[in-house]
Amino acid sequence: MCELFAVNADREISPNEWLREFFSHGEKNPHGWGMALCYGRKAVALEKEPVRADRSRYLKERLRQDIHVAAMIAHIREATIGTPDYCNTHPFVGRDRTGRCWTLAHNGTIFEGDVLQPFVHRQEGHTDSERILCYIVEEINRKTSLLLRELQEQERCRCMDEIIKTIVPGNKLNLMVYDGDILYVHTNMADTLYSCTVNRKEEAGSVRIFATVPFPTGTGAKWDAMPLRSLCAYKDGRQIYQGEPHPYAYLEDPEKMRYLYMMFAGL
Repeated sequence: MCELFAVNADREISPNEWLREFFSHGEKNPHGWGMALCYGRKAVALEKEPVRADRSRYLKERLRQDIHVAAMIAHIREATIGTPDYCNTHPFVGRDRTGRCWTLAHNGTIFEGDVLQPFVHRQEGHTDSERILCYIVEEINRKTSLLLRELQEQERCRCMDEIIKTIVPGNKLNLMVYDGDILYVHTNMADTLYSCTVNRKEEAGSVRIFATVPFPTGTGAKWDAMPLRSLCAYKDGRQIYQGEPHPYAYLEDPEKMRYLYMMFAGL
């Protein structure tokens, strides 16, 4: 069910080698690919197609060009909710009232989502994932209005922690969200999200990568499972926040998935 990949570093690096490996998994996730190259709080270069990644001519040519970025999120999609169209292809990008860009990719399914329902008629596509981003931006705007100023780093981390704990009950919520400064990562299903710190001689510094399916990095770096049921936040390749664990671990339920498919199909 979809795969995620992200980079968070203290300097620009070239992730092409890792992206080729990641996007080669398109056979199992055939409904679209996307990547968001993030350049500060107000600039995101979004590239995506609703086609299988390993069959995309554009993506093949794109990865022949050197990409240089300190922060990015990538996604390959196995659709559950929403047709394989551009508007339903991850990542999604929204902008809060201060001009800050928020970028989100999601691997999971929302079964219990009353708090997200108001955004059904505001979103461009039809995915529950895009509604999560809409909710995040609205909550950030609400907090900003209450404080009469932009939220500081730790305030944004705490706000994101509250948002996650509001959405997660009953749902699978493997998320990567980038706010232009901080990468937020969350999983509530065991063995479905990993990270590793990589150091390449030509790119000294702090480089951390994340993926739902570990792959060879070419550096010998070891992948570690992300903390379960706890929001983690990273800046410049280093962890700056970890929230208190919540109790909502997710276990696969085929009956719930079957019901969701029927609801979406209108049966």
